[in-house]
Amino acid sequence: MRLGGEFSKVSRAVVGLGIPTVCEEALCPNIMECWGSGTATFMIMGKVCTRGCRFCYVAKGRPEPLDPGEPARIALAVRKLGLSYVTITSVDRDDLPDGGARHFAETIRMVKRLNPGVLVEALIPDFQGSRDSLRVVVEAGPDVLGHNIETVERLTPRVRDRRAGYRQSLEVLRMAKELNPGLVTKSSILLGLGETLEEVLGAMRDLRRVGVDILVLSQYLRPSPRQLPVEKYYTVEEFKLLEREALRMGFSYVVAHPLARTSYRAREAYLRALERLRARAAG
Repeated sequence: MRLGGEFSKVSRAVVGLGIPTVCEEALCPNIMECWGSGTATFMIMGKVCTRGCRFCYVAKGRPEPLDPGEPARIALAVRKLGLSYVTITSVDRDDLPDGGARHFAETIRMVKRLNPGVLVEALIPDFQGSRDSLRVVVEAGPDVLGHNIETVERLTPRVRDRRAGYRQSLEVLRMAKELNPGLVTKSSILLGLGETLEEVLGAMRDLRRVGVDILVLSQYLRPSPRQLPVEKYYTVEEFKLLEREALRMGFSYVVAHPLARTSYRAREAYLRALERLRARAAG
C-alpha cells in the first residue's frame, strides 16, 4: 500500500507543477520503485533534445526557449515531496551559447537554497566540451556530478549523436575532478549494443583513469522500433562479474544490474561511495 501511495504522491506533484521527469520521458523501468520510495529524477530545459542519439527515446528536434521559472518550480517540488536526495538532468541544448549551463546551475542553487541539507546530483550533458560551461555547473555546488559515456569507444559513432564523443565525455569527467577534486563523479555504460567484454573492461579502465568514483552498468533495452536493436542480453552472473572487476579497478561504488539506470539508487550509491572515499583518505 505504501508503494502505491508514494507513487501517487510523486506523480501528482510532478504533473501538478508541470515538471518533466526522465523517469517518464526515457521510459525508465524503475519508475514504480523510485517514485514509490519518494524519489525522482527531474529533467530540465524542456522535453526536446537537440541531439539524435540512436539509443534514446527522448524527443529530438528544435527546443522551446528556456523557462526562467523552472528552477523555482523544481525547488518547490523537492520541498513539497520532502526529498533528501535529488537528481537533476537535462536534454542537450546545443542551441544555447553555454549549452544551458547557467540554467542548470541556477536550478541546483535554487534547490539547495529552498531545501537546506538536500543532496543534489547533477547528471549533465557534455556542453560540447566547454570548460567554462562545466565550471559554471561545478561552482553551483552539486554533491555528485554525473556524465555518461553510454557505450564503448568503437560503438560511440553508431550509438551517440555525431556531436558527442567518447574522448570528449572522458575529458568532461576529468575536468570536473580538476575543477573540484572533492566532487564525487559518476558515469554509466549501457550493455548489449554490440560491444565485447574486453571493450567494456577498457571503457571501465578509461573511466577510472579520469577519476570516476561511481560506475553504473545496465542492460540496453530498445524503447521502440526507432532505436537500435539489442545485440545481446547479459545475464545477472555477467553483471556480477563486471561488478567485481570494477571494484578491483578502484571504483568506490558500482551499480550493476540489467534494470539499473544512472539515477537508480543514487542516494545509496553516493553515501556508500563517500564512506569509502573518506576511509581511503584516512587510511
